[in-house]
Amino acid sequence: MATERPGNVLTLKDGRRLGYAEYGDPNGKPLFYFHGMPGSRLEGELADAAAKKLGVRVIATDRPGYGRSDFRRGRTFLDWPRDVVELADALNIKRFAVAGVSGGGPYVAVCALKIPERLTAAGIIAGNRPFDQPDAKDGMSSTLRMLFGLAKRFPWLIRLPMAVQSFATRHFVDRLMPAWVRSLPEPDQVAMKRPEIMAIFKRDTIEAFHSGSRGAAWETLMYARPWGFRLEEITMEVHLWQGEQDKNVPPSMGRYQAGAIPNCRATFYPDEGHISLVVDHMEEILGSLTSQS
Repeated sequence: MATERPGNVLTLKDGRRLGYAEYGDPNGKPLFYFHGMPGSRLEGELADAAAKKLGVRVIATDRPGYGRSDFRRGRTFLDWPRDVVELADALNIKRFAVAGVSGGGPYVAVCALKIPERLTAAGIIAGNRPFDQPDAKDGMSSTLRMLFGLAKRFPWLIRLPMAVQSFATRHFVDRLMPAWVRSLPEPDQVAMKRPEIMAIFKRDTIEAFHSGSRGAAWETLMYARPWGFRLEEITMEVHLWQGEQDKNVPPSMGRYQAGAIPNCRATFYPDEGHISLVVDHMEEILGSLTSQS
């Protein structure tokens, strides 16, 4: 297990608490890691071994309402870069890379748009695209299509499925995880058969709901609604990695972002899914994002 320090909490200027954890090389090149949805800072352990090998300092954050970070009512994607900069300043980090997996992808995009002067690199790893077009969810699993469809059409109901997921995760995670794994494409099932990977996802999923389900419910609405910024406005180079067998974030989402971001360096993997992409290619990803910093 990584030497994660679970007590890392920064009190922001507005009084909110922001939870974070550090992995990899404490003296290495800094990279901020944005977890998926739902998720927490504990997901950053997926990068620990590769980060130690490459000399990368990974700072994984809890977004508002997840883990040890306080919920922020009404927040938008555009609020996130300020939290990241405040944490970086508190850690005396002037410039840094950012990487986001799955639901963390839009947070990379908004940082690339709003704080490019602070970034050495930006990487979207199987990241969500905007849902403002009819074909946005093509190829996505039926469960996720239903969830985001509910968020768009009946936003007042989204708290219910998130509350159910929170309760079930905290009390029955050992029963739920095998069923979830069986629903995944074959490359992801293979990755999840590794005991250390399964253990990381169990801890991460439980910690995501440490403070309840409000954070996950609000963020689901954020993904389903207009994001408040356009990918076409990003001027800095953005790296993108996508598995062609991904059912959580289908390859059509990766292709859309690769076409929308003006300076996007995209890599697609025919034999990878959602989780296997992260597990099997983390060293390559971290190396690409920190080689020039």
